[in-house]
Amino acid sequence: MKLVTKTLAAVSLAAMAVTAAPAAAQVEGRMATVNAPLAVINTEALKNAYEQINTTYKAQIDQMQALNTESQTLLRQLDTNGDGQLDEAEQNAAQNSSQATRLQAIDQQMAPLNNQVEAARVYAVEQIMAQYGASLEQVVTQQNIKMILSPEAVIYAPPEANITAQVTTALNSKVSNVGIVPPQGWQPRRNSLAMYQQITQAINAIAAIQAQQQAAQQQQGNTAAPSGR
Repeated sequence: MKLVTKTLAAVSLAAMAVTAAPAAAQVEGRMATVNAPLAVINTEALKNAYEQINTTYKAQIDQMQALNTESQTLLRQLDTNGDGQLDEAEQNAAQNSSQATRLQAIDQQMAPLNNQVEAARVYAVEQIMAQYGASLEQVVTQQNIKMILSPEAVIYAPPEANITAQVTTALNSKVSNVGIVPPQGWQPRRNSLAMYQQITQAINAIAAIQAQQQAAQQQQGNTAAPSGR
């Protein structure tokens, strides 16, 4: 699994630009939409928690990154035709190889490290989610909203119908900080796991878009730069 090691503060503004999708048009009473993962991503509590996790679990994260780099190197060695993937013939040839043996060992080493880091992140998300319902209700009441729709279900509406930012503000007022060390015997709730997965997907998508934009800007800069003598 790709590690999410960037601080959320670095991507939250881009997230707002990417996911501020059109909301619902008014029909009878005010309708609105909210992007729940983004509302949680932009909370100060989650930003701070992820930064603390990157510090507290730095040894585990560094080890996972090193193991992931080693794994990619081994996979490239097994990719004899250099097409970036292992076809059936390459997989069969690799079965009894030293690289395959080491890859299995890497998977076993990665699992407990990844579990520790992900448990900390899910635990942080779960504490924020405990106040999500009350925060959403607060915004709904304040703005006299009659119906909330998913952004994916809407074709067009004015940007002001999106109440994601307001829900984040309400969350910030209710949850100033969260713990990052799960108590002994803690088990995440199903909705917390689902929200964490959505948050991770959103962060990865935003990071990919930013990388593409930076690459495009760099390419434009190289094209525009005058050639030397």
